[in-house]
Amino acid sequence: MISESLDPVVFGQRLRHLRKRAGLTLEALGAKVGSSASYLSQLENGHREPRLSTVNQLAGALGCTPSELLSAAAPSRRAELEVALARIQSDPLYQSLRLPYLKPSARLDGAALEHIVTLFQRVRELTAGTARVVPHSDLIAGSLGARAANAALREEMRRRNNYFEEIEAVAGGALEAVGYVGPGSVSERHLSEAAAYFGFRVARVQGLPPSTRSITDTANRVIYVPQRNATGGTRSSRSVIAQTLGHFALGHGEPADFESYVRQRVEANYFAGALLAPERAVVRLLAEAKRNEDIAVEDLGETFYISYEMAAHRLTNLITRHFGIPVHFQRSDHEGLLWKAYENDGVLLPADVDGTIEGQRLCRWWSSRQAFESEDSYEVHYQRTETVAGDFWCATHIELARDRGDAITVGTVDSMSHWFRGSGTSRRSVSRCPDPTCCRRPADDAVARWDGRAWPSARDHSGFVSGLPSDTVVFNPYPGVDLIDVYSFLDRQAPGATSR
Repeated sequence: MISESLDPVVFGQRLRHLRKRAGLTLEALGAKVGSSASYLSQLENGHREPRLSTVNQLAGALGCTPSELLSAAAPSRRAELEVALARIQSDPLYQSLRLPYLKPSARLDGAALEHIVTLFQRVRELTAGTARVVPHSDLIAGSLGARAANAALREEMRRRNNYFEEIEAVAGGALEAVGYVGPGSVSERHLSEAAAYFGFRVARVQGLPPSTRSITDTANRVIYVPQRNATGGTRSSRSVIAQTLGHFALGHGEPADFESYVRQRVEANYFAGALLAPERAVVRLLAEAKRNEDIAVEDLGETFYISYEMAAHRLTNLITRHFGIPVHFQRSDHEGLLWKAYENDGVLLPADVDGTIEGQRLCRWWSSRQAFESEDSYEVHYQRTETVAGDFWCATHIELARDRGDAITVGTVDSMSHWFRGSGTSRRSVSRCPDPTCCRRPADDAVARWDGRAWPSARDHSGFVSGLPSDTVVFNPYPGVDLIDVYSFLDRQAPGATSR
């Protein structure tokens, strides 16, 4: 049975959604999988947990992948609210009200559900003494807004195969205007001329506020970026310039809410990749590598003088669009906690009910975590993994940016792996997640030895809990940025400025 890691209520919502999408009644689906309609009804209502074999049968009958059924994300906003209502009514604070159980039937419309769920969340915050009396926009910019915005944007990226044609066109137009013809990296001269093409000049300075990557004086059309010694080298410096330029090249204004803030960051990062690793040049390189069955992220990084992570993003932007190869991308830390992820190949990402993957833990046997256990963990780690959602091949590179470094993983379905360098690896692993017996529950003998005899103290992961700093949100459309420092910096840089 599947338990703990999989919420039966969410699974039931997804099963009902996919069954209706397939146009099947409970009886018709039962006939296809050899189960009774009453058993399937219990699954849909969250009263029973499915076996993995049942999940595979249901996926085959519904014309979907097992990962679609096992995803921890509710299939719709209505379903998400119904799950939230069920959890709310089991909360001791709610139960203390001694209200009768409220069933989320079809007669309870979506607006009413939104009100109930939002009001209770607010009451719980106030009761805990954590809420501030702030404008609505401040609430949106909190961790809940961040989670929802990230999940929605990731779903859009999946639908588009992570290819944004309109951004490619803007970057391509700028490169054509400054005379870039390829096939190699964009030169420093081309980058400076691209800034001028959009009406800016770049100034490298010391003393940029620590909460910023760059500051743009829009009145005097100057983009201030740190000196190379403060950014970790020329590659990082080039990336900061291109990302900052992206906001203006794409016509971004002040973000009105957290969703637009997240979208602008993603679009600016995409623009930076499209500017520094131009589409036509990357496609030519990938086509040659594919002919040789030797596609590798590191080759993109070296050819276009960009970071491994940007090269990995660039590969996901273009490889499905131009070569029909589905892929996945993940950035995670040495504990297996996800920071970023993208997939269009059906790989099963750990996610909360609202679709949030940030802060969720990857399977212990997945390539991203196994790379840290490898004797040559700072070489590219190649691995095949058999999962409930299918077999996948991955290449993982550890970037030494913080702590023990972050794992950057790019992979594809095993049947497509032969196009990639490292596809001949003998490393193999099996992941049964979300079944907790895979890696999330201690072995029975360990429980017998230590249950009730150990008291571990958890390390805080405050970034995942709090989202972005809330004290910079009330009067600030740029979450996490200290505007006092920013304005003081600009005062010092302004023409004719004297010390203040």
